[in-house]
Amino acid sequence: MTLRLISQTLQPTDAARVSRETRAVLGGALLGQPSGLAVPLWPVQRIAAPVLGAGAAVVEESWQADQTLLSGQSEGIVWSRAGNLLYGVIDLDESLFAVSLASTPLQAASNEAYRRIFRLLEAQQLPHLWRVWNYLADITGESHGLERYRQFNIGRQDAFLEFCRGATGNVPAACAIGLAESPLSIAFMAGDQPAVPVENPRQVSAYHYPAAYGPRSPTFSRAALVYPPGQEILFISGTASIVGHQTVHPGDVVGQCREALTNVAAVVAEANRLGRSLPYALNELSYRVYVRHAGDFPAVRETLSPLIGAKAEAVYLQADICRADLLLEIEAVASHTLGNS
Repeated sequence: MTLRLISQTLQPTDAARVSRETRAVLGGALLGQPSGLAVPLWPVQRIAAPVLGAGAAVVEESWQADQTLLSGQSEGIVWSRAGNLLYGVIDLDESLFAVSLASTPLQAASNEAYRRIFRLLEAQQLPHLWRVWNYLADITGESHGLERYRQFNIGRQDAFLEFCRGATGNVPAACAIGLAESPLSIAFMAGDQPAVPVENPRQVSAYHYPAAYGPRSPTFSRAALVYPPGQEILFISGTASIVGHQTVHPGDVVGQCREALTNVAAVVAEANRLGRSLPYALNELSYRVYVRHAGDFPAVRETLSPLIGAKAEAVYLQADICRADLLLEIEAVASHTLGNS
């Protein structure tokens, strides 16, 4: 089986170009604010963040597999399976969860979403969570006396512990991004083989952050190497201008951009040390770049473009980052065929 990430940019007049094919598409995402576009029939995460530098365009990203797929729904999760590989999406309205002495609505929704994901993975006998994409509204806002991202982290980690999954070490690559308006939306990829977690020697592992960042540390690795049959895929988590555990270059979007990419490069170097394929390079990665302020987009693009190379694919979105003093975040992915030398 070969798994490929395909990206295409759609304009509002391109409704017919949205991939309706289900036989080949494991799952994916629509990035932007679609109006009039048909919704794909495969599991799709709708990320309603403006695509910067592309007018009213929407970017469709789809993971395509060259074998017959099995699809289904489970507890609100829309999922598709190709062999021993699974992709799923779940959206939960946190307003349906009541405030209690034990949790906030967002904390309860986060916990329930991950509990459902883990139950599905157990039922499908694909226990290893590889990559997770988390989106929620007002990520750095405060409610019920606690920042919302910290509420999300409590619910997520509680689910990991309930299902006897470690909250440190072998945890999936992930991002957590804030949107202006959004349900709690989680997309994920899982498989039958464990991922190889990759950490950044320039940073404290997120799951070892000190208590100043919240009652529970974020449950993700800086990157993960995963192994569909005959392939090695590098998933790089959301990466920002953090050294150790502290934000650096506050208020300086160009400085943060360079620092974030330096962290991406450090993760790539560590992945090359641990990987089984040819080395990865910055100019072959496919990037999502989240920019807090749309006005910073030209400076971010002008800074990144010469560093990642003209051939690298990059989609820029306006979205909130998980710390109020972070101005952008970068995530990336690349795939190699095993056996090349």
